[in-house]
Amino acid sequence: MQREAAALLAAAHTELAAQQLAAAEELYGRYIACCARAAPQGSASRDLATAFNNRGHIKYLRVEFAAAMEDYAAAIESQPGFEVPYYNRGLVLYRLGCFDEAIKDFRKVLELNPQFEDAALSLRQAILDKEEKQKRGY
Repeated sequence: MQREAAALLAAAHTELAAQQLAAAEELYGRYIACCARAAPQGSASRDLATAFNNRGHIKYLRVEFAAAMEDYAAAIESQPGFEVPYYNRGLVLYRLGCFDEAIKDFRKVLELNPQFEDAALSLRQAILDKEEKQKRGY
């Protein structure tokens, strides 16, 4: 079972790197389903979080924001100390104009990894855009 799961995850990463998004999404889904049959721990938990995050990114690229956020939330649940899904969810929230929630996620990223420069830039931009939105009264 572990070998099958590892092979699925490796294949999914390869397909994602090759920009074969449909194939990557399908393989990540199979890996996630495989993990659902066993309670992952340790590095397997990190791998599961990565699979959810990467599948969420594929959905984000297709502008399927609600589905992407579900995967990011599952990644966070699998590995609460993994900063990347917080960042990715923050980006979706920012694009949707949910500045308070985006700011919260970007701050969490920086709490987990103060060196995450894109999160710092995104946080600053979200704060500026929130202020601009408030100035305009909407």
